[in-house]
Amino acid sequence: MTGPGTNTYLVGGGARNEWAVIDPGPDDAAHVQAVLAAAPGPIRWILVTHTHMDHSPAAPALQAATGATVLGRAAPATQWQDTGFAAARDLQHGERIAIGDDCTLRVIHTPGHASNHLCYLLEEEKTLFTGDHVMQGSTVVIAPPDGDMRAYLESLAALQEEDLEWLAPGHGFLIARPQEAIRLLVRHRLHREAKVLSALRDLGPAPIEVLLPRVYDDVPERMYPVAQRSLLAHLLKLAADGKALETGGHWQAA
Repeated sequence: MTGPGTNTYLVGGGARNEWAVIDPGPDDAAHVQAVLAAAPGPIRWILVTHTHMDHSPAAPALQAATGATVLGRAAPATQWQDTGFAAARDLQHGERIAIGDDCTLRVIHTPGHASNHLCYLLEEEKTLFTGDHVMQGSTVVIAPPDGDMRAYLESLAALQEEDLEWLAPGHGFLIARPQEAIRLLVRHRLHREAKVLSALRDLGPAPIEVLLPRVYDDVPERMYPVAQRSLLAHLLKLAADGKALETGGHWQAA
């Protein structure tokens, strides 16, 4: 599910040589020690993009070792969340965190993959730390009830208004040509939505298990449990758009 693992970023420097950690990762002692060893100076902030279990659980151990301030947003009361995450305060959309001279992180609320998901824009370098909002090498799972397909697409649209040069994802490698990458993501989701509508017209009313092989005919069967979560997210969006109906667990085109 996490590909090569979760990326932890160190951002900072300047005259004060103070550093922020973005996404401390899972609760793994060896990883925490690696982060501490890699830090070029004192770690003053621990910033979390969201509270899924591969991104935030190392925050307490890293804070205990550094005394850093933990910032992010509280975990929603849904599955797969780090319910022990405790931020000093909830970060607000648009606020800026001055890490050092010429090193400013702007908070961008990007719900969709998770309702509390945040991206951090290093303004001076036009580099966006995307967590799981945009990943390199794979698409993002949108798992209701906390995952929301409409919110995800709206968050992607909002990022298209930003001046970006690089995406630094939570999984995979740096992504050049950010706006092209975001446009391709939107196109992919809308193409998938069109396949959902086609399946509803041809097969509905039908349970989600019947729709799944038709909509995700390009995905290995071993990935169906994951794909089913995103399919439900598509169906819920279409229902909210007035294009799909659900009755007794069976879905059809409206």
